[in-house]
Amino acid sequence: MASVFKRGGRTNRHGYWYASWYDHAGKRHSKCTKTTDKATAERIANKHEADAALRREGVIDATMDAIAQQSRRSIESHLEDYKAKLKAAKNTAGHVTETLVKIRKICDHAKFGAAADITADGVNRFTTYWLETGNSSRSAQAYITAIKGFTSWLVKTDKLSRNPLASVRAPNPTSDRRHERRMLLPKEWLWLRDATANGPDRGGVSGRERSLLYATAIQTGLRSMELRSLTRGSLFLDGDSPYLVCKAGSTKNRKDAKQYLLPELAAELASSIATKSPKASAFRMASKFNMAKVLRDDLAQARREWLEAAKNDPQERLRREQNDFLCEANHEGEHLDFHSLRHTCGAWLAMKGAHPKTVQVVMRHSSITLTMDTYGHLFPGQAAEAIQQIGPFFKGADDAEAGQVRATGTMGDMTLRDFGAQRQAQQSGRDLVREDATSNEKPSTTLDFIERLNVLDIGTLDDTVPDRATPSGNEAAGARTQDLRIKSPLLYRLSYSLESVSI
Repeated sequence: MASVFKRGGRTNRHGYWYASWYDHAGKRHSKCTKTTDKATAERIANKHEADAALRREGVIDATMDAIAQQSRRSIESHLEDYKAKLKAAKNTAGHVTETLVKIRKICDHAKFGAAADITADGVNRFTTYWLETGNSSRSAQAYITAIKGFTSWLVKTDKLSRNPLASVRAPNPTSDRRHERRMLLPKEWLWLRDATANGPDRGGVSGRERSLLYATAIQTGLRSMELRSLTRGSLFLDGDSPYLVCKAGSTKNRKDAKQYLLPELAAELASSIATKSPKASAFRMASKFNMAKVLRDDLAQARREWLEAAKNDPQERLRREQNDFLCEANHEGEHLDFHSLRHTCGAWLAMKGAHPKTVQVVMRHSSITLTMDTYGHLFPGQAAEAIQQIGPFFKGADDAEAGQVRATGTMGDMTLRDFGAQRQAQQSGRDLVREDATSNEKPSTTLDFIERLNVLDIGTLDDTVPDRATPSGNEAAGARTQDLRIKSPLLYRLSYSLESVSI
């Protein structure tokens, strides 16, 4: 039964009346009616009790009613809860801050006050404004991703009944990219390495430390923030296969990254961190806002030295001045920045002929599609070699003869050992280096290093294979299938080899 009362009892003659009632779940509630008239307060109390009865009997859907109440809350109050959710998901502080800034900017422009005010039209108006003011499609995509993540969370936590932005599509980020990255050429790296190591301090970091940082970025493909998170305890530089581990809390995909290093670089890093404590940063780095400028200054220094090396040959000097070598931006508009060092890692792997799946593992891409979209144009062409493999069929060769051609060891540019290497990469994640390598087998360059893969031992196609297994008494003798791939010893061996190493 609903009732009304005044706080303070009889002494509070001129105060507001409070209403008291029980909701549909049997929980007692009290609320100030903001009136000094008892009759009016009783009507308000009775209204709350009637609503509770309607919910209790199912006339009003209590869940939908709660969602409606949540949808009327201010966006700012929801953002406080969303911030806690992002932090609980182990997102970095920078990512959380940037996400909330993007959401607030859209809501301010579209004048969204409450969660129920969010509409697809308002977000599309912001996108149009953002692009018309000279911003890129890539940045517009980041804003839309931020607010769509927010509305998806509102729906999942019963704060909105549906996602109002389900129909919103972000613009294609590649349609007007302002800065296409290019890789660092191997010869450019040699000049950059020497010029940086012998150069002055920049951003509070010595030339030698910057040179080691650049080399580590290229060999591991780690991003700037991932490199910044490394400590001395993250580097394991002993043994034939030195490596480093970037913890999941600092990686983009939130998984531990185990990346291998060349022994030569490992030795230099060991000397550099010898006096540091285990929790000390492995690298001193300029601020994240200054990293690109520091690299540009090092590139400019390296180019000056490269030009100066031709000072006694006027024609060569003129040729070099007209060349893009070590330029921040080339004539095609492609730029070099710190993230280009990661791009260089994947590009060098592709140019060396590493299997796309191996490149995906090293670069820690979420899908092979991303790897091929980024580096597909750099992989050696296999179309011509693939056509050669069907040549025997045009001469009337049967399956067995064709199988003998394939048994020579190649399938396009991929051998069965390459299939084994790919399978090993899938199973062990990052263990792409031979663990049993001797000192004479250690790779001497970055491009040699990627060829030292731990591969599975797969028999050749001409190994002797019995027609059928010898019966043990528990199973029926003979083949029970008409599949020629199984009944034919040669094709059985090929089928087994290919199916045992998934692509």
